[in-house]
Parts: sequence; structure tokens; C-alpha cells
Amino acid sequence: MANSLFLPNHSFIAPPRLSASLPSKPLPLPRLGFSLNNSSSIISQSSRSGSRSRRASSFKSHLAPRDSVPPTNAKEDRTRSNVEASESGADQHHLPRLRTLLKVYKEAIFNGDEETVSEVEAKIEILENEKNKLVKKVSSSSAEITSGKEKFIRLQADFDNCRKRFEKERLTVRTDAQEEVIESLLPMVDNFERAKQYIKPETDKEKKIDASYQGIYKQLVETMKSLHVAVVPTVGKSFDPSLHEAVAREESQEFKEGIIIQEIRRGFLLGGQLLRPAMVKVSTGPGSKKAPVATEKSSGLPATAAGVEK
Repeated sequence: MANSLFLPNHSFIAPPRLSASLPSKPLPLPRLGFSLNNSSSIISQSSRSGSRSRRASSFKSHLAPRDSVPPTNAKEDRTRSNVEASESGADQHHLPRLRTLLKVYKEAIFNGDEETVSEVEAKIEILENEKNKLVKKVSSSSAEITSGKEKFIRLQADFDNCRKRFEKERLTVRTDAQEEVIESLLPMVDNFERAKQYIKPETDKEKKIDASYQGIYKQLVETMKSLHVAVVPTVGKSFDPSLHEAVAREESQEFKEGIIIQEIRRGFLLGGQLLRPAMVKVSTGPGSKKAPVATEKSSGLPATAAGVEK
């Protein structure tokens, strides 16, 4: 009040009433007193309310913008989830926030601030949900990593098997192609060997022609050697049905039974694979009478005919 006076006893003096006549004796002034107990109670409630509002504002100031009221629609929830996923690696930031929450929570319980306690408990529940989501995400990621490793191992094994199979097929195709080419050249080898056996050059001109043919034949033989073509061993060797083809059997005083005594046509090997079996004559062992050993002239081809060396 503008006209009131503040007295030392904490009382207020009401202003005097104006009257038309002033008495000779002044009237006593009424006193409007306030109890110190009531005023201190009002001051205490006011300070408690102010302290509560300050704690609430202090609590809210410790919360990050994304820690406020939960989103009310699915779009905001998805946006918040994306932000949380992008900040999942910031572990050092969550620990101070949790400590701050616990500190505010203790103060709120001590002061009986139920509103702040509820807010802190809601925030702790949100953090617990975030933790559970992160645990599930880590478990799912670990399972995906394990599954990815297993798939990688299987793919690597399949790739190695495919590479080995491709290499094997490539070698098989190459070998088959070589076999076809060399088999087509074998009749030419036979003809050169027969020509050398039966043609006997007499004049210088015939000798020159024969030398030219033999030079070509020698070049062909060298080419076949470079392709790992080898002759099937025959005379003096035991008969092997996987390498030899028996076209005749004959008694022999020189060779035991089952030994090849003559080569009729040469056989060839490509590496370790048979190209053509050798046609041979096999001994049946010595007879009751001595039989002359077959000579080279009795065979279609000499046992040591020119060609690919044994």
C-alpha cells in the first residue's frame, strides 16, 4: 500500500479515515498484523515450488533433444530409430547421461519430487528399451556375420572345385584334340615305313628323292616326339592285352610262351594313354621240333623300322 508504514514489529498501519470533524483526541489506529509463522509457511511453499521448477528445468537441460517426450506417430518413431542407429557407436556419450539421470533421480527422491521421479523413470525405461534393441541388433548382426562366413567358405569351395573341373576339362579337350590329329597322321607314318622297307634307290636321282622323303619323315617324327608320342614296346616283351593286339601265335625256340616275337604294326602312346595298340605275333613256346625263328622279311614291317624311336 502506498500510504502504509512498515513498522519494526512487522505490522502494517492502516491509513486514518477522513471525517468532517476532527476530534480533539486522536483515535487509535487499527493494526493489521500477520503472523510470522504464516508468512514463513508461504515463503517456504514458494521456495519449494521454485526449487522444484528449477530442478525440473535442470533435469530437462540435462536431456538431449532426442530424450524428450516419445514420438506420437510412426514417422517420428522411424526418424528417431534412424538417428539412434546412426549414433549407436557413441558409447562415451551415454555414460555421462546415465550418471546425470541417476544423480537427478536421487535428488528427486530425497526432495519428494514425484514429477521429476516419474520423468527420470520414464527416461530410464527408454534407455532400457534402447539397450534391448541394441542387444538384439548385435545378436542379429553376429548371426548374419556367421552366416556370411559360412556362405563365403561354401562359395570358395565351389569356386575351387569349379576351377579344378575347368582345368581338368581343358586338359581333356586338349588331349582329345591332340589324339585326333595324331591318329590322322599315323597312316602317313605307316606309309613312310613301308616305303623305306620296299623302295631301294639305285640311281643318284632316286637317292636324292629318297633322301628328301626321309627328311620329311624325320621332321614328322620329331614333331610327334615333341607332342610326347612314344612307341609301344613289342619284341622281347610279355604280351599285354591293354597295349598289344595278337594277330598270330607261333612256336619259338628262342622265346618263351607269351613273349612277343614279331611286330606287325607299330602301336603308339600319347603320354600315358594308348593311341593305337601294336599288332604282334606271340610265341607259344618251344615245340617238339626246332622251328626256324621268323626273320624280318616275313613280317609286314621290320621290328626296328624307322619311325618314332622306342
